[in-house]
Amino acid sequence: MEESIYNGVKRPNFTPESISELRADEVFVFGSNLAGMHGGGAAWVAFRKFGAEMGVGVGLRGQSYAIPTMQGGVETIKPYVDEFIAFAKEHPELFFYVTRIGCGIAGFRDKQIAPLFAEAIDVTNICLPETFVDYL
Repeated sequence: MEESIYNGVKRPNFTPESISELRADEVFVFGSNLAGMHGGGAAWVAFRKFGAEMGVGVGLRGQSYAIPTMQGGVETIKPYVDEFIAFAKEHPELFFYVTRIGCGIAGFRDKQIAPLFAEAIDVTNICLPETFVDYL
């Protein structure tokens, strides 16, 4: 896996398929639902390992950042992705691993979700899944 350096630390160029631990400055970005019921998939991992809170379906909690994906079509996800990208730009001290949000329980395909992250492709503290990058 190719790597790059961010804040003096080697980081992968793409979000790993499985993340079981994070450095202190790393954040796990996952697909959620607006109610913040983190019962499966990456949301369950975020809740169990990285500080996501039940009842909180949007934003940063602990070392996790929730992006709602269960409320409708792709167009309903975009404002939350835009909000996340702005947040990441405002927090260069953090490094964000974006999982394949929306591509599990929510039922979307990578080619549907990837374009939402087009503006993140050059943001140095956002790491995207290789499948998203392939579509960008």
